[in-house]
Amino acid sequence: MGTDRGLLVFRTVLDTDGLLRDEKTAAWMEAAALALVPKRCRVAEPERFAARISVMELGPAQLSANVFAPFSCYRSPRLVRQSDPELYQLAVITTGRQGMEQAGHRTSLEPGEMIFYDSSRPFEASVGTDGRAGGSLLVQFPRELMPLPEKTVAPLCGSSLSASGIGHVFRQTLRALADTETDLTDRDRARLGTTIVDLAAAVVARQCEQTSALTPEARTEALYHEIVAFIRRHVDNPDLTPPAVAAAHCISTRTLHRIFQARGETVSGMIRGERINRCRRDLADPGLRAVPVGSVGARWGFPRASDFTRAFKAATGVTPTVYRARLLEQGS
Repeated sequence: MGTDRGLLVFRTVLDTDGLLRDEKTAAWMEAAALALVPKRCRVAEPERFAARISVMELGPAQLSANVFAPFSCYRSPRLVRQSDPELYQLAVITTGRQGMEQAGHRTSLEPGEMIFYDSSRPFEASVGTDGRAGGSLLVQFPRELMPLPEKTVAPLCGSSLSASGIGHVFRQTLRALADTETDLTDRDRARLGTTIVDLAAAVVARQCEQTSALTPEARTEALYHEIVAFIRRHVDNPDLTPPAVAAAHCISTRTLHRIFQARGETVSGMIRGERINRCRRDLADPGLRAVPVGSVGARWGFPRASDFTRAFKAATGVTPTVYRARLLEQGS
């Protein structure tokens, strides 16, 4: 078989829904040790315990989507000595309140927050501290891939990381991967894994103000994703142009174009594409059929109706008026 075949996005390694009550806790501990790291756990209500772990292999990294009933766990120094995969782990909390203590830091986390920790250090963790199930998206990758020295990274273990800036980009990237239903090839996974590791390293570097310690490739990768996120947030602004984007990121327009050219893209093309996609969505919405076509264009950065019509037709092959009429006719 070839190595570039299509594969399912996530692989479920545990779902306690199909297990007998007495089997759930033991099965979960075994699956968690294999998919994550070995630890000792205590379940508040074994008879009601439920958990699901799904993993996505991304080249050098692994992304797992986890949902657990309330529990607490402890990774002791002895367990670290017995089994240490030597991984850095960065988790985005998706549901419930959770807690972590590592390297002298005790952190309480809410949905949307992120935490960084190290499999080579003992830790204590709790899920569902508010009595509800907790969920997370967890990225783990070999410690050797972190471009920052261990002495720089160590003080952050067990600490929450900023979810703004590159942290926001990282969080949104994980959520987009978790929501995708598109099959990925091995090559796709490897590329995504490298990107995820670069973004994770950029999040950590930004937290400890050591961005300059990243490799040039990692800095450029992180900057590219920050720029794309910026464009998507401001795509409704008609003044969003390459010079404006460059100025917002304190780089020259020439550097901006070079970053996109390396990916076979253009800044103007991305801005235009994002605007057209938003317009297509609104034109297809039956609830917005009373909104004039020109107003839809103006809402997404095309203040002149003629410019909107020309750009939309170039992208889709039909005018926005015809596009809307066809979709509404199909839905009637």
